[in-house]
Amino acid sequence: MLLRKNIKPGKIKIYLFLLILFSSLLVSLNLSSEEDLEGSNTNIKVVDKISSKNTLIKLINGKGVKHKDLLIKSMKCKNSKFDDNPEITAYIQVKDLTNNNKDDVFVFNGWMFSSSPSIAPFDHPVYDIWLVGCY
Repeated sequence: MLLRKNIKPGKIKIYLFLLILFSSLLVSLNLSSEEDLEGSNTNIKVVDKISSKNTLIKLINGKGVKHKDLLIKSMKCKNSKFDDNPEITAYIQVKDLTNNNKDDVFVFNGWMFSSSPSIAPFDHPVYDIWLVGCY
């Protein structure tokens, strides 16, 4: 005796198709939100410790900008997912153009954090750099 089930094969295929479609939609929305967190421009503030003047510099990621004796380059920047306590991180390279020693390539080469600049401090006798934004 053969047992027959009351499930039609067409309904299972439709439900399976809808499940795959829904899950792929969720994955694509999640990936697009991750891409929105990365910016192509980094804003930094350079403070001259001698004259106490600060200058806002807008960097395009991957391109260097000369500011007085410094060559500043932002490689990557990213915003945090949380709106209540925003965290901005950027990978920044800074060269001192007055330094003729070829062994010391960068004065600063690493990640900079907007909320905690003391984690990876920029140490220079004349200038100070603060991460402001990522757009």
